Amino acid sequence: MRIFDPHIHMTSRTTDDYEAMHAAGVLAVVEPAFWLGQPRTSVGSFVDYFDSLLGWERFRASQFGIAHHCTIALNPKEANDPRCTPVLDLLPRYLEKDGVVAVGEIGFDSMTAAEEDVFVRQLALAVEHGLPAMVHTPHRDKAAGTRRTLELVEASGIDAADVVVDHLNETTLGDVDAAGCWLGFSVYPQTKMDEHRMVRILAERGTARVLVNSAADWGRSDPLKTRKVGEAMLAAGFSDDDVDQVLWRNPVEFYGRSGRLVLDDVRTELGAEFEGSSVLRGPRQDPTDAVGA
Repeated sequence: MRIFDPHIHMTSRTTDDYEAMHAAGVLAVVEPAFWLGQPRTSVGSFVDYFDSLLGWERFRASQFGIAHHCTIALNPKEANDPRCTPVLDLLPRYLEKDGVVAVGEIGFDSMTAAEEDVFVRQLALAVEHGLPAMVHTPHRDKAAGTRRTLELVEASGIDAADVVVDHLNETTLGDVDAAGCWLGFSVYPQTKMDEHRMVRILAERGTARVLVNSAADWGRSDPLKTRKVGEAMLAAGFSDDDVDQVLWRNPVEFYGRSGRLVLDDVRTELGAEFEGSSVLRGPRQDPTDAVGA
């Protein structure tokens, strides 16, 4: 089972996690920029953090045979803090760097006017830089927040196929699906979604345009939840190909839209499985050319 975790915060995880993930089949990850658990007090804190995502964390993952990419953004929670918003002026520099495969996480936390303004500005940056967008749905009033999210996505002019709306559940996936965006599901030990609910959704909705992630972070979370979803799918009667689509080919297809997905080391490790496949790197390509597709 080959696994690409499309949303995991490895800065908050240990090297033991990397080792266990690789043993479980996790060969690639995308790490979104996010809140670190306490308020940042200056733009310089973001600069150091972004540089770490692009440098140290990529190197740390490579030591365990895992390809690491990231997304860059001002996250919704800190969009409410005037000490943080000036980082928006620095984002264009980071959005041109290798290894950055989307603008994210962006969207809503508490549905404030400040969050909406920052969300709209960062959707515009995604369009300007030709990058996909990873969108965070609010923790409260999720249905209304998702509907407003989709209105702003449509108004921005970004292609719906370039947007994943994350942290979905049974009450929000229908609106996102109808809008043509990718459906993101975060599988947690206690909150959000569990692997058995995820399997039921896949059985009813199908496997296309679905991204399943662990979203593992500083809190109670599990970086092996993607593997557990795959196992639950097999136990429920899904085929190996179904599992591969959800846990590998789908994230490769979505992030491959950036034209910056580089999986050379993974191709070397998997050998024959990648025979005849192309690696998404450099200029933007047709996602059907994705590795392993």
